[in-house]
Amino acid sequence: MSRRIAVMGLGQMGWPIAVNLARKGDGTETIVAVDADPERIAGLAAPGITVTTDTGAVAGADVLFLCLPDGDVVEAVLFGPGGLVPHLAPGATVVDLSTIAHGQAVRLGQALEARGLCVLDAPVSGAPAGAEAGTLTVMCGGTEETFAAMKPLLARIGAQVLHMGPLGSGQLTKTINNVIYDINIAALAEVLPMAVAMGLDPSLLANVVTTGTSRSYASQYFVPRILRGEFDEGYPLGKAYKDLVSAAAVSVGRGFPMPVTAAATATYQMALRAGHGERDKGAMVLPFEAMLGVKVRAPSERGEG
Repeated sequence: MSRRIAVMGLGQMGWPIAVNLARKGDGTETIVAVDADPERIAGLAAPGITVTTDTGAVAGADVLFLCLPDGDVVEAVLFGPGGLVPHLAPGATVVDLSTIAHGQAVRLGQALEARGLCVLDAPVSGAPAGAEAGTLTVMCGGTEETFAAMKPLLARIGAQVLHMGPLGSGQLTKTINNVIYDINIAALAEVLPMAVAMGLDPSLLANVVTTGTSRSYASQYFVPRILRGEFDEGYPLGKAYKDLVSAAAVSVGRGFPMPVTAAATATYQMALRAGHGERDKGAMVLPFEAMLGVKVRAPSERGEG
């Protein structure tokens, strides 16, 4: 019997995820990929996938993958007017690949389970390149039975597919991963302009922080782009801010002191208040550059950014 799989949300992550689900399938599945934005689906086509803006195409899905911008959109898509939940097959599984707050993931998951559905909160890490290559890290929260049932599908999109614990554990893990990443970027944004103000050459400094003991994925990704004055390639600051909000909610709710995270959040907020919410996380360097009157740029780019 053919299994019906639906993917909702066809952005930079959702579309390549849908492609890998189809490409690595056995040919017996029906795969439909849905996005409400006609411009987003324009030109999207791949063997074995029906692409549409019609959310009604999700009807009867045995597995629904969500790859949506935030928790409010997830909630609206599932439970809002015209929501998808009543149209899924009985006992269907909802796999939420979106990044949302831990508490919201638990609440929505419990609401789905109360309707007889299975749930995994399964946010991913690895950026669009990892989604295209099928090498994402997938962090799952839910029952062991649901994880075991979904792992073969998730293995089509991820090189690391991990069961982190009960419902909400995937989102909690993703929050922790993202916050550590954000702290790395905030540190670079603060320290690099100081180093340039003290007379160090930005290009030589970049060689050190991308190869020495301080190197990280954050430095290796963002520092070359900062040198070029490019701040529009990564995920926008304004949307990514939700990760720090999620961490703050856990900190406040459980009384966990998180002083380094709080400091990184302030750096993030400086960039947002300076109007850089549509730019990527590397733009956190811009308020510090303005404050110190320097630019962390390669010689050919010092008039840019």
